[in-house]
Amino acid sequence: MSNPVIGFIGLGIMGKPIARNLLKASYSVIVHNRSRAAVEELSREGAQSANSSREVAERSEIVITMLPDSPDAELVYTSDEGIFAGAKAGMLLIDMSSISPIVARKLAAEAQKLGCNMLDAPVSGGEAGAIGATLSIMIGGRTDAVERAMPIFQWLGKNIIHAGDAGAGQITKAANQMVVGTTIAIVSEALVLAAKAGVDPAKVRQALLGGFAQSKILEAHGQKMLEHNFKPGFRIRLHEKDMKIAVAAGFEYGVPLMVTSQVAQMMSAMDSMGHGDRDHSGLVKLVEEMANTELAQNK
Repeated sequence: MSNPVIGFIGLGIMGKPIARNLLKASYSVIVHNRSRAAVEELSREGAQSANSSREVAERSEIVITMLPDSPDAELVYTSDEGIFAGAKAGMLLIDMSSISPIVARKLAAEAQKLGCNMLDAPVSGGEAGAIGATLSIMIGGRTDAVERAMPIFQWLGKNIIHAGDAGAGQITKAANQMVVGTTIAIVSEALVLAAKAGVDPAKVRQALLGGFAQSKILEAHGQKMLEHNFKPGFRIRLHEKDMKIAVAAGFEYGVPLMVTSQVAQMMSAMDSMGHGDRDHSGLVKLVEEMANTELAQNK
């Protein structure tokens, strides 16, 4: 049985390597993106190009989207030149963006009216995970649709979890971003405290890695903080967006997210200061500036 034709919309930091991995897996991939450079790059590697989201849907059996935010997803799916305008009954639509679970559920309901199945399947793992096909994929939607999509997901990720019905993937991703964001914030505070107190933050990090405070954030992002290496793997402004989604979900479901709200404000401050395109480990700069100190390795 031949592989289905996959349409892919959204070729940013995450989307482009994901689409590239599908090409490597011998799928026929039709791509569309707001800016043309990424489309041209993947076309040279074997992808076909389309001029609109509607055209992608018309020419594909499965459509995957990887978009920045909820309004972008709504536009790409519901506009006159959007996916729903070109969708055919029986299609599978997979949104791998990180968006509001409320929007995800609304889009899934609209897709069902057209005779299509839709999954929300946001990911974690950053650019490195997208390139290396080691993403965590959190899925919401019908079981039969997940089973149909599983051969594709297995080319893209390692930890693939069907969390529940439509929107469950986005709730899971919100929880992921809460834990990651708040951990980045506390690692920032811990390392800057060490530096301000005259203790080598690199040695503090090394000590914590051997104890109960050990985490992937402390290991990877803590090292980035020490080096001031803020080349974006995941931008602060995108993590800020995800934290706001989590806070809004907290209001929607009556769950007080006090720590998440505080860290969301820290990220908003970084964005308003012009640092929104730094890697989210760059949140340490806010703590450094407020403490009037820098981590020892950068002096």
